[in-house]
Amino acid sequence: MTDPFRRPTFGPALIYKDPAAALDWLEAAFGFECSMVIRDGAGMIVHAELRFGDGYIMIGPEWTSEVASPASMGGRNTQSVHVLLEGDVDAHCERARSAGAVILQEPEDQFYGDRAYRAKDPEGHLWSFARPVRRITREEAERASGLQIEGWP
Repeated sequence: MTDPFRRPTFGPALIYKDPAAALDWLEAAFGFECSMVIRDGAGMIVHAELRFGDGYIMIGPEWTSEVASPASMGGRNTQSVHVLLEGDVDAHCERARSAGAVILQEPEDQFYGDRAYRAKDPEGHLWSFARPVRRITREEAERASGLQIEGWP
């Protein structure tokens, strides 16, 4: 049995102007599953969690001028969320596109062995999704990319 108190080491928190709409959209577009919603006395979402595979993300509202959605910051981001997929990357991309995601990079094989795509959600958060499709060595990745790589999984 899984320990209900065991959580992944990292859990990104994303801020949305409309967290309720974000929850619905993230489920429809990316296949996340809502696992917790906390509302205040007025029924507004103050915290929510969504699961995907063995990871999770937290969703919350804007609550100070320093904590805002990219939609309130002219589209600027200081982070993006990367998600490893178990299924078909191309099908996942089409699901996201059908739900209204802006596809910033179409699915394609990367020099490091993953097939990946990048997308933007309705409030401007940046997402990347990938699945390993081939195992390559660091030397192969360096030759393919023209980059110098330190460390390698």
